[in-house]
This record gives sequence, C-alpha cells and structure tokens, in this order.
Amino acid sequence: MSKIDVRVETMIAKPRSEVAAVMFDPKHDAEWTSGVLEVHPHAEGRLRRGSRVVRKVKFAMKTFNYEYLVVGAEDDRWVELEVEEPFPMHIRYELIDVAEGTVATIHTHGDATGFFKIGGPILKIMVRRNIRKDLASLKALVETR
Repeated sequence: MSKIDVRVETMIAKPRSEVAAVMFDPKHDAEWTSGVLEVHPHAEGRLRRGSRVVRKVKFAMKTFNYEYLVVGAEDDRWVELEVEEPFPMHIRYELIDVAEGTVATIHTHGDATGFFKIGGPILKIMVRRNIRKDLASLKALVETR
C-alpha cells in the first residue's frame, strides 16, 4: 500500500458560519471540489453524522462514482468523512475562527490501493494539488458571495 497523508489550509476572509454553509453542504460540492461532476446526497441539508453522499468524479484520468459517509460532525467547526473509493481515506474538514475570518483546513489520510497504488509519491502530489485548488475555489466562492 501507498500511504497518503496530506493537510492543507487557507485563510478565508469571512465568518466561520458563512464558510460552513458552503463547505458542509453537499449541494455545493461541485462548485468548489476538484473533479466533482455530480453530487447525490441521500438526504437534503448540511452534513451531519450518518449523512451519505454519492459523488461522480473524474480523478487521475478515470471517471467513477463513490460514496462518502460522515462519521462525525460538530456544528460549524468540523466534519469527518470516510470513503472506500477510489481508495480507503479519512477526510476532515475543519474551520477555525481567526481575527481575519476563518482558517479552513482539509486533512486526508489513507492507503492507496489498486490502480492508485501504482502512482505512489505522484498520487500524494496530486492529492495535495487538488486540495490546494479546492480550498482556493472555496475561498473565491465564499468571499464573492
């Protein structure tokens, strides 16, 4: 297996509640998350423990569906997701108040398997690049609202 452990953060010049309203609501996933083509939540509304969402994505030149499960959530502070595809990962979205607005962090870790195991170190670079892009898109989306 190839271990992936990537943590990226950015400062968004908006209150935590405004960032959470976008980041923690799956109806906005395709607006700021790299490669997301379609989103199908099992239930409407913000992510909460037990929420399940199916995404159709394009990643590493492959298009596929996967489902994520919310394994923990605390108001506008954080959400933790688990996915089995494209490989088992644990993802934490976290928002922290700062004087200038909100620090948004995405931390993902897991073990690349199958097709994705072949990429090894390149996969980690791709994941980091995508998360940076995602947070830049989230920042632009929230700050222009």
